[in-house]
Amino acid sequence: MVFSSITFLFYFLPLVFLCYFIVPKKGKNIVLLIASFIFYFYGEPKYIVVLIISCLLNYYFGKLVAKSEGNIAKRYLIINLIINFGMLFYFKYFNFLIDNINNLFNSEFALIKIIMPIGISFFTFQATSYVIDIYRKRVAPAKNIWTFATYLSLFPQLIAGPIVRYETVADELDNRVLSVNLFSDGVKRFIVGLSKKVLLANVLGEAVSIISGLTAKTVLSHWMSAIFATFQLYFDFSGYSDMAIGLGLMFGFRFLENFNYPLIARSITDFWRRWHISLSSWLKDYIYIPLGGSKCGSFKQYRNIIIVWLVTGLWHGANWNFILWGLYFGILLIIEKKFLLKFLDKHRVFSHLYTFILVVISFVIFNHEDLSSILVFLKSMMGLNGLAFINMETIYYLRSYLVVFIIAIIAITPILGKVVNKLRSNERLSKLLRIAEPVLLLLLLVITVSFIVDESFNPFLYFRF
Repeated sequence: MVFSSITFLFYFLPLVFLCYFIVPKKGKNIVLLIASFIFYFYGEPKYIVVLIISCLLNYYFGKLVAKSEGNIAKRYLIINLIINFGMLFYFKYFNFLIDNINNLFNSEFALIKIIMPIGISFFTFQATSYVIDIYRKRVAPAKNIWTFATYLSLFPQLIAGPIVRYETVADELDNRVLSVNLFSDGVKRFIVGLSKKVLLANVLGEAVSIISGLTAKTVLSHWMSAIFATFQLYFDFSGYSDMAIGLGLMFGFRFLENFNYPLIARSITDFWRRWHISLSSWLKDYIYIPLGGSKCGSFKQYRNIIIVWLVTGLWHGANWNFILWGLYFGILLIIEKKFLLKFLDKHRVFSHLYTFILVVISFVIFNHEDLSSILVFLKSMMGLNGLAFINMETIYYLRSYLVVFIIAIIAITPILGKVVNKLRSNERLSKLLRIAEPVLLLLLLVITVSFIVDESFNPFLYFRF
């Protein structure tokens, strides 16, 4: 079940709200837990067992670690890590390993028919951070299995993040306060996210599909395809995060932000402070810093960066293009730290252009599984494959999607938010805005739902992770 579906919007969510708001406070977590399991079961009937096992194992290992000290607690933590990442490895990476062994040694080991449970990377990282934080004495274990299971399976962020740490919502799991204002803020955030997903990501995705299928491709059509695909991925994932944060607010949870206008970043370092913030901070706190971070000499710091970015690439998928994608960013980050950051800080226009081009190239690597096709595509972007720069067909599709492209450019910046804040600071205009905002949001919702009813192209790209 996806958020941008009629089933979710008009059947599942209203029924969950009805049950959630009529039950007493003590029953609200149970409603959320049941709803979350139904939500997951709808998309993954067989693999809900994996989610249940993860809930049980991590809850009890959290208890064991909390009750133990020293080496015994460390031993329980290590066993927990082996189980968590063993499950993740089996479902996500086992066949990748076998396939590469077969290619390397000309062996013929049979691949196992494995379907990866949706969202396993997200809930594995959440569960792992819970037990590690108990070991570090940063959080106390959940009071009961129902509270922990509610945290781990919470449907707004279950299958595509953001990665929510237990310490962020520990108090709200037991003591959250519901209010009309909070619910209203959640509705606004959800509608904005839904609109980004349906009106921008889906339309841009269709454009990428059409442009990629042109018979007479050009240099410009390759750049259009690459930029549109980058925008599609951003609006898809950030739109989902907006909806997850909005749903959290409606139920009384305050999830941390996951995106901060990353496509206007001024360096790759800055980009990764703004893109998928929950993953970046998780990798920093649980891998980079434990390895020594930046406080262990230049060589080890660069080694740590490469390790973290190998993990980042592998986290996104079991394929060599994701490993290459991670190494690409790791190498760029090292180059920036060593040579470029001071220069980029002094040259604003160049720094934005430099970062945007490198990010677009990165998502060419990200979106093409075959390494040879990555090379061909990049050479075509650089005009090295003998293609014309432009033709009439390219001009036609550039004109066709020009309005969407301009809207997308505006939407990747904080311009609209700044305009709204300026209007709110004016007493007369703020009164007008209070009347106009609900009307505009309702209109946006109607248009978005109309698109959902009418279209068949409605994937969530990050469900595969």
